[in-house]
Amino acid sequence: MALSAQKVKTAGPGRHGDGRGLFLYVKPSGARSWVLRYQVQKRRRDLGLGAYPDVTLAMARERASEARRLIAEGEDPIAKRQQAKPKTFEDAALELIEGKRPGWKNAKHAAQWTSTLEAYAFPKIGQVQVAKLETSDVMAVLTPIWSAKPETANRVRQRIEAVLDYASALGIRTGENPARWRGHLDHLLPKPTKVRAVKHHPALPHAEIADFIRHLASREGVAARALGFTILTAARSGETRGATWAEIDLDARIWTIPASRMKAGKEHRVPLSTAALGLLGEKRDDDKLIFVSEAKPGKPISDMSMTAVLRRMERVDITVHGFRSTFRDWAGETTGFPREVIEAALAHGIKDKAEAAYARSDLFDKRRELMTAWSNFACASERAENVVSISK
Repeated sequence: MALSAQKVKTAGPGRHGDGRGLFLYVKPSGARSWVLRYQVQKRRRDLGLGAYPDVTLAMARERASEARRLIAEGEDPIAKRQQAKPKTFEDAALELIEGKRPGWKNAKHAAQWTSTLEAYAFPKIGQVQVAKLETSDVMAVLTPIWSAKPETANRVRQRIEAVLDYASALGIRTGENPARWRGHLDHLLPKPTKVRAVKHHPALPHAEIADFIRHLASREGVAARALGFTILTAARSGETRGATWAEIDLDARIWTIPASRMKAGKEHRVPLSTAALGLLGEKRDDDKLIFVSEAKPGKPISDMSMTAVLRRMERVDITVHGFRSTFRDWAGETTGFPREVIEAALAHGIKDKAEAAYARSDLFDKRRELMTAWSNFACASERAENVVSISK
């Protein structure tokens, strides 16, 4: 039987039907709410229509009638409601990250996007409708960190700008992007490079590398071997951590890193010195990692494991990435190898487009000479007794 206004007001706990799927739900506490039960594509769904007494019996019947009309037209009222719900900045940001994830060659990109936005943007503007974000909202995020963390702040700004551009592309936002730099925020904030000089990765002076390698060689563990290999190949830590035996040609003494694992997205061949080969360990199946986590078998060592080796050596003054600078300084200051050979060894792209167009070769043979010289220098034995340090 259909409900009456009095029945709605006095009904006890339970479910009370009004007909055609409309129900009044009464909780033991006495709270009352309206629900329309329906089925779409053989799936039963419950659509909330509001709470009594704010929504009267007449209003509930009217809302139920509108929902039935949508169902008759082949639409799902719940899906339509969700589509009509204003999208927050956080909603748009997470959608953008998921959309970009397949195109990012490194999973760390998605993690970095998410972590920076969660740390700095979401607490302040995450729940603000993306269509209503203004310059003042962006400034509220950036101002506290612009001077203290200029590099991080600029990344946050760029990511906010990208999210708002994404919202505009979806058609849920109009107007200029309040996070754009040129011609807008550059009038309100100082350039990041003017706030503080770019902080480079602390590097070990190349004159100290032989002593460092000797001390490192006395340490046991996968991470210590990985650090030594990274230094002798002038590789990035991520390239070392992800290395598999399929990438190593022991006979040719070459490590071939596929384009998918390189920062520049281009395959890179690394000539391996005798010392570098000695750090690889026992040969395993091609699909196996070379430097496997001792804590998590089958997984690569973490991105902090080599840093932890430095900390145990009480070298808090240098970083793993800094050894690439050590190599660059040594090669540029103490050897006669051409700049392009040194840059090729570091897998640096050539910024000059005209120069890059003519750089067809990877200069591998010359790089093998360079890396052999580097290994000999880095793994040099104790200084002969009759050699006196100039500093003394």
